[in-house]
Amino acid sequence: MRITYLAHSGFMVQTDDVIMVFDYYRDPSHSVVKALRHNQEKPVVFFVSHGHPDHFNHEIFNLAQDHKRVYVLSNDVLVRETDPSLAIQGMSVGDEVDNLPGGICVKAYGSTDKGVSFRVTLKNGRTLFHAGDLNLWHWNEESTEREVAEATAEFRKELGRIAEENKKLDVVFFPVDLRQGKDFALGAVEFTEAIKVSDFFPMHFDGDAQIACDFGVYPFHNQVDTTFHCLRDPGQSIKIDYPTPPSSPIYTMS
Repeated sequence: MRITYLAHSGFMVQTDDVIMVFDYYRDPSHSVVKALRHNQEKPVVFFVSHGHPDHFNHEIFNLAQDHKRVYVLSNDVLVRETDPSLAIQGMSVGDEVDNLPGGICVKAYGSTDKGVSFRVTLKNGRTLFHAGDLNLWHWNEESTEREVAEATAEFRKELGRIAEENKKLDVVFFPVDLRQGKDFALGAVEFTEAIKVSDFFPMHFDGDAQIACDFGVYPFHNQVDTTFHCLRDPGQSIKIDYPTPPSSPIYTMS
């Protein structure tokens, strides 16, 4: 599969069977349009984790008009003015949808903000997880002890639900937000320690992406068997060929 960074939390994933676009907000490199032009026969599935304007752009409904396309949207996304002929699948936490274009299946998990997170299972059994705004959202240098404790408990409760059903995930897109100060990577660390993740992509940058991509400073308590990738410029992409990476963490700058 080929994974391309669009911007913020937006990614495009291309397989032999389907093009998937997650949380399209903007695409300054025009990567989606280029991929559609060169893959006229492939169906397209657009995912929107929630309605925040940095995760959802109505422009997605104008894309891929000459392709078979389906929109998988969190149920908080308002699309009343959208063309009623479009194939739109709304999802709430716990919902599952099978047999989408390309043979993919989707399950919606919770968030610690608005909307949902998505687990996508490909036809070959590989799994993708897009967290949306699921994260350990607290600002330890500014928040009260109670606020930190509440945010931590909420995140760990949702993470526990995901980990109970997913001992392993192949590709994970997860927020790493530098506005959180020294704790910017805590959510990512806890996620990859709780679930065996093959390939991890940080997203939701706000600040110096180089710091967000300095995986060597992530405060791991346990060894993780994960390859960390840094796609920080719109249009950057990487091809991932499985089987999964070797047992020790590998840090790549793509």
